[in-house]
Order: sequence, then structure tokens, then C-alpha cells
Amino acid sequence: MILYNVTIKINHEAEQEWLQWMKDEHIPELMNTGLFADAKLFRLLDVDDSEGVTYAAQYFCSTMEDYNNYISGHAAEMREKGLKRFGDKFIAFRTVMQQV
Repeated sequence: MILYNVTIKINHEAEQEWLQWMKDEHIPELMNTGLFADAKLFRLLDVDDSEGVTYAAQYFCSTMEDYNNYISGHAAEMREKGLKRFGDKFIAFRTVMQQV
């Protein structure tokens, strides 16, 4: 199992719109690629929220090949949609992990 984790800090003013967009549009669109087995969205606790709220979006792939297919075929377009909609209201970093 491969975990593609995206950690996002979204500013307070955009948080509710972003959260709704993630649940109603972004995550369903990502799941519709057929490359992920599951997705979960978490709010991080015990972190400094003074500059924004931090979330972790976790997407689960069965194989590294599925992850690579997402990155090569879908990731740029998906990221662009978020940037167009939320611009500089968030920062994100990504990690990829393998279940052991």
C-alpha cells in the first residue's frame, strides 16, 4: 500500500470554502481517476494555527505504479485547479510512504 500524503496549511479566511471544495470536488475528482483505493482528510491537532489551519489529505494507492500514473497523468492539472481557486491562501507539501 502506498500513501500519498498532502499536508496543507490554509488561511483562516479561506478555510471553510477550501474544506467544502476538498470534500465536494477535489477528493471525488481524484478518486474518479481510478488510481486510488481510499482517501481521508484529517485536521492536525496540537499545531500552531495562528497563520492558518493545517490539514493532511491522505490518498491510498495499491501500487507505486498507480501513484506514478497519477503523478504523470493527473497531478499537474489537479494542483493547478487548487492554485487557481485559492492562490496564495495556502501552502502544501507532499510525501509518499510505503506501508511496511
